[in-house]
Amino acid sequence: MAVSLAAVGCAADDPPRVPGGNAERGRAAIARLECGACHVIPGVRGVRSHVGPPLDHFRQRASLAGRFANTPEVLVRWLVDPPRMKPETAMPAVGVTEAEARDIAAYLYGLE
Repeated sequence: MAVSLAAVGCAADDPPRVPGGNAERGRAAIARLECGACHVIPGVRGVRSHVGPPLDHFRQRASLAGRFANTPEVLVRWLVDPPRMKPETAMPAVGVTEAEARDIAAYLYGLE
């Protein structure tokens, strides 16, 4: 794994790059969409719930929803329409656009 990371020029703890993503816009989208109603999300004020998993240390997770590789492309698809990817999920589709999903992904991958 270290060889492949070195080949793309990033260290193991560098956040993945999300093309077109902006972490500050992502934080604002998370707050606006009230993601804190189900998740504890560092840096986002509001309701903090444990319905969904906490989203700290997000980039260190191997998988999303217990089934998918934790990559920017997969995360963006997941954020846009979770039930399409995993019909039995409790996470609803809340109208996140692809641009917003890229921003949210950039924010989540930046969390320590």
